[in-house]
Amino acid sequence: MKKFFLLFSLSLFLTANSQEFNISVSVNSQQLEGTDQRIFQTLRTAIAEFINQQVWTNYKYKPEERIEGTMMITLTERISSDEFKGRMNVALRRPVYRTNYNSVMFNWVDRDIHIKYVENQPLEFSEGTHTSNLTSLIAFYAYLFLGLDGDSFARYGGTPYFEKAMAIVTAAQNAPERGWKAFESQRNRYWIMENLLNGAYGPIREANYIYHRRGLDVMSENLDLGRLAITESLELLQRAHRNRPGIFILQLFMEAKRDELVNIYSQASQMDKPRAVNILKELDPSQSSTYDRIMSGRE
Repeated sequence: MKKFFLLFSLSLFLTANSQEFNISVSVNSQQLEGTDQRIFQTLRTAIAEFINQQVWTNYKYKPEERIEGTMMITLTERISSDEFKGRMNVALRRPVYRTNYNSVMFNWVDRDIHIKYVENQPLEFSEGTHTSNLTSLIAFYAYLFLGLDGDSFARYGGTPYFEKAMAIVTAAQNAPERGWKAFESQRNRYWIMENLLNGAYGPIREANYIYHRRGLDVMSENLDLGRLAITESLELLQRAHRNRPGIFILQLFMEAKRDELVNIYSQASQMDKPRAVNILKELDPSQSSTYDRIMSGRE
């Protein structure tokens, strides 16, 4: 069994290797009264070092290739001296080729955060075993981020990482903490991975690749060609939506891309706008008024 350990004494050694992530971590404990805040500062440092200094893949990432994102943990309830509940906003960004722009790929609030943490205790993660809900959570999102990033550069390029994330979900099926099981909710970690690995929803992953690699990455050189590819990606999403309305990962895609899509199509020709707006309203009907801004040219 492969084991990962976070030890502060290993920081220099780990920094010398090529890590995959540059994730900003924050821990907000303002809702917990009468608590020594030092433990949460230590927790933030521990999580940041765990995800950013760990080596998660065999690929050697250059510093400029590191995957960027945020993990914003808000603790709302203290169960015991070392046990807490709350929520976590997790966001993933992807740089666009030959620009300074970072496109949001994933932005979701996980409301089933239930962790135990003893100050200065090393964070331990074992593949295939649910030893700690805290490290399972962080490792889950690490592999999810790697998978989404991989899919955006190659068709189904994220599959190996999605399979690792699903293995974490499987190992947690007997855990008391929420968020890992199908029956608990239709919008949780289980369903994210079920959707991503379900072959019936392959067009959504295909759309992820076309949107980023043939769309956004091309727009700095050929704006119209890149936008055309993005429209092609929307048509793939439309196909998936018509086969099964309300797919969770499609909802997550639209939530992450909504403002960006308005910006992209607000600058399109008047001839191309109606086609895009009709698809967007079908995919994201509760936000129809948002997409109306495209027709008026207002971002």
